[in-house]
Amino acid sequence: MFKVIVKSVFAGSSCLALAAAPALAQVPGPVVYTVVVPGNEFGSPAFLAELLGTLEAAKAFCRATGDSALQVDCLSERLEAAADTIPEGTDYDEVRGVLQDTSERLKRLARQNRDPERGRVTVASAADPGERTRRPLTPVSAAAQTAVNLEAARILEEAATVLLRSAETARDRQTQYAQIAAAIDSNKVLLRS
Repeated sequence: MFKVIVKSVFAGSSCLALAAAPALAQVPGPVVYTVVVPGNEFGSPAFLAELLGTLEAAKAFCRATGDSALQVDCLSERLEAAADTIPEGTDYDEVRGVLQDTSERLKRLARQNRDPERGRVTVASAADPGERTRRPLTPVSAAAQTAVNLEAARILEEAATVLLRSAETARDRQTQYAQIAAAIDSNKVLLRS
């Protein structure tokens, strides 16, 4: 009847102090919350909106680096982060797998074509310095950048195609997978600049 997804969130006491709960419950430590997803319905409109927002934010974050040599690995890192937000055992397992595979392929592409003159760098958002890449990014050499960007665009297209094809057999997934595929595919615009 219901799928239950349980995640643990570690919150500091300052976050817990904001909760309206008895004083004994305000001890720092893990907080467990439960998300109930109705059975016989694919996905959640709220989760879809969150995922689409994450994919759009990936494009904005990578664009804001201002460094075209970092775009491919930045997309890789952001897609990996998006995949990590999808809980296992949900209707979005396939999406998580496609995002992880795409991320890995983009990371490998960047590393195979790295600029030997530059080191890897961690990038922070200018708008929110607390938002930063979870790992250092590999810059692509200027000589290989055009070919790498073409290959990266092809990898993103393949990811979108995989999602669209897998949704053909499941009517309840078609609309949501089409939206996710479009969001992934829209990241190609970074590779043209």
